[in-house]
Amino acid sequence: MSTMKLKKTLEEALQKPNRTIAFDREKEEMRVENSETKKGVTVALGGILAKFEGDVQKAAEETIYYVNEALLAFDGTGMTEEKEKRIFPVIRAASFPVEAEEGIPLFWDEHTAETRIYYAVDLGSTYRLIDEKLMTKESWTADQIRETARFNLRSLPLDMKQDTVAGNVFYFLNSNDGYDATRILNERFLKEMSEKVEGDMTVSVPHGDVLIIGDIRNETGYDVLAQMAMSFFAAGRVPITALSFVYEEGHLEPVFILAKNRPSKD
Repeated sequence: MSTMKLKKTLEEALQKPNRTIAFDREKEEMRVENSETKKGVTVALGGILAKFEGDVQKAAEETIYYVNEALLAFDGTGMTEEKEKRIFPVIRAASFPVEAEEGIPLFWDEHTAETRIYYAVDLGSTYRLIDEKLMTKESWTADQIRETARFNLRSLPLDMKQDTVAGNVFYFLNSNDGYDATRILNERFLKEMSEKVEGDMTVSVPHGDVLIIGDIRNETGYDVLAQMAMSFFAAGRVPITALSFVYEEGHLEPVFILAKNRPSKD
């Protein structure tokens, strides 16, 4: 059953117009080829699952990355540029592991008391967090990753939905591309929102697939924000923090929201 789940995941992630994918059910092998050059790779799904002790997600992440890299190598064009276009920052909770399961240190930066910045290679339907092993393999420096990731982040769309509750305005970014919360790192975006906000500006990243900007114009707004952030945090697939941040002059300050009161800074 796990083999078929892995097969389906790989087919969805690796399918492109110039590729053919074939599966040998008896051998549990998948062949991915460039349909023009007929060059490609064969992947033994059973062996990969055994390596990752049956963890379909981990097996898929590893396989997708290396199949894409192998096919790019066969093409022989645009390899470095293609990789760099797929590097993004990823916001996670401060309690998120700093090492991969194999004990290899992940590449990360401090952000706030509640959050950290990790970096990932986008694989389409999933992504692979960048660790020191991958950095060595690709000859990537820390500054190169940071600069490239921030540049790519600014290219992501910023389509916001708006809601008004008890005289307070809330803006929601929920594109489900895996980087909604990460847009908290887009400094230009936060500055533009601060110029639009009439009251106190808050920023919330309760889980990885949502970012909430609050225009808090009265005390009730803080109560609404606290309930909203906790609700999203509890429902998130990748929870980050139920605390919100006040944005002032380019800085984010985590706050504890006291019922019927303005927040106190942490």
